[in-house]
Amino acid sequence: MPSPFPEIVALVPMRHDSERVPGKNYRDFGGAPLYHHIVRALLDCGRVSRVVIDTDSPFIFADAARHFPEVTLLKRPRELLGGEVPMNSILLHDVSQVAGHYYLQTHSTNPLLRPQTIAKAVDAFLAALPGHDSLFSVTARHVRLWDAAGRPLNHDPAVLLRTQDLEPVYEENSNLYLFSAASLRQCGNRIGRRPMLFEIPAWEAMDIDEEFDFRLAESVYRATQAEGARS
Repeated sequence: MPSPFPEIVALVPMRHDSERVPGKNYRDFGGAPLYHHIVRALLDCGRVSRVVIDTDSPFIFADAARHFPEVTLLKRPRELLGGEVPMNSILLHDVSQVAGHYYLQTHSTNPLLRPQTIAKAVDAFLAALPGHDSLFSVTARHVRLWDAAGRPLNHDPAVLLRTQDLEPVYEENSNLYLFSAASLRQCGNRIGRRPMLFEIPAWEAMDIDEEFDFRLAESVYRATQAEGARS
């Protein structure tokens, strides 16, 4: 029976080296290499036709082939190595190598992202076509923002509203992006000209950039696992 969903290819770029958290992509996180968590979430979400890992890591190549034989492995070209290379350049290379109707890009550093959240994002994006050409995930923040000159950006200091009563501002949390190859090529960006914002709870959207993030995310992961075992 044909799938009711268009072909959606998940792209998971990950380098072997990491500047701020050495070896983070394959470091043990809750009993498994960090990248295993997002790969499992993608495989379990029921919306992704194919998972593609773009990497230069010998460890990830060998480990993924052993644990995830259904996943496609792309060797990243030498000219796209290095932390200064824009992610959009890597994605342009990846979509030239793997065909799909749409692409979902996420990171190994989002280990708390749940399969059901990925599924909801895909469903929301497909339902919004053609009004939106892309989707990116956000975290709602109810905070008072100021610019460098001390001017309020989103509130009136003379009216001291409770922070929970402020209009939210939205942080791009880098958990997931949805786009077509055409939109990516036209804009040179995974976020197109008519993007849709998709909100994710703050705890689930945790992104690992620093050592503190790694330890905090692992603590949250273990707590959610323990809570799930009790329920």
